[in-house]
Amino acid sequence: MIVVMKPDATAAEIAEVIRRAEAMGARTQPIYGQDHTVIALVGDLTRVERAVFDAMAGVQRTVRIQEPYKLAARTTHPDKTVIQVGPVTLGGPEVVVMAGPCSVESRQQILETAHAVKEAGAHILRGGAFKPRTSPYSFQGLGEEGLRYLAEAREATGLPIITEVMTVETVPLVAEYADILQIGARNMQNYGLLQAVGKVNRPVMLKRGISGSIKELLMCAEYILSNGNMQVLVCERGIRTYETATRNTFDLNAVPVLQRATHLPVVADPSHGTGDRDLVIPMARAAVAAGADAIMVEVHPDPDSALSDGAQSLTPEQFAALMEQLRRVAAAVGRPMAGTGQRSPNGRAAAGARPVFQP
Repeated sequence: MIVVMKPDATAAEIAEVIRRAEAMGARTQPIYGQDHTVIALVGDLTRVERAVFDAMAGVQRTVRIQEPYKLAARTTHPDKTVIQVGPVTLGGPEVVVMAGPCSVESRQQILETAHAVKEAGAHILRGGAFKPRTSPYSFQGLGEEGLRYLAEAREATGLPIITEVMTVETVPLVAEYADILQIGARNMQNYGLLQAVGKVNRPVMLKRGISGSIKELLMCAEYILSNGNMQVLVCERGIRTYETATRNTFDLNAVPVLQRATHLPVVADPSHGTGDRDLVIPMARAAVAAGADAIMVEVHPDPDSALSDGAQSLTPEQFAALMEQLRRVAAAVGRPMAGTGQRSPNGRAAAGARPVFQP
């Protein structure tokens, strides 16, 4: 259930609604929109009486939420959620591009890639320090060493960084370095991990599982939101179907469906969605045309020698060409591409990082 406050509701009236709801056993989450403050009531609502709130000062109306994902639903939060990561705005009118290698392989590799994608116009640097792999014998990432290299790349370029966190135990470590925490497809339903990232003050990008439905994706986002972290992005990265021509089936339908169902920013990952660098560029264009708030693509200075996902990684030259095309597509659908902005004095896009690595 949500309690919609009147536009002129006072802080005291909002506080009283929250107090009364929690006294009835509900958990509350105030959501401050452009025109209204909405208070979401979640948890055990058996003792909650709508009539009590309808009669309270400052309340405009109460609404029962039909969707099982109460906090992620558009009904709860009609205004689009906007997440600020340093100079980058996610969920606003501008299209954002995240780019970088699948894995951080070395200091030279990540710095070279970071400078190349920054020069081409990328807004956020991606790179994996911890890598979940199908085979236990495949490259698993550099761990904290990779995080240090990412932090150095941020310092050198001003690009905020997004990297994957795989376990509950490593959440504090990764959160010290990363501007955005990524939950990979294999961990979409790792509920302990979702609860852990829901308790940190970092934006979280949640990838759709390889066999996950859109409803399941949003229910997993609900785990993060219900633990207090309202800075969540949802990412379509392809699902497993009977088709074998591509690595996954890139569900382009998911982009407008998610935009209709949720207020959370929607990201599209055509690299994992196709697994084929020749298909990444056309599907990235299609995702922007379909309404994605951000695109995530893999870029490597030498894809043929990459330790992971080389087949779907663009060269820096291909990425530069993609950026030019995305600018035109975004303009055609009435959305500008985000500017690169200015980095903060210490190169950090979000507060709370440890000092960056110095070689």
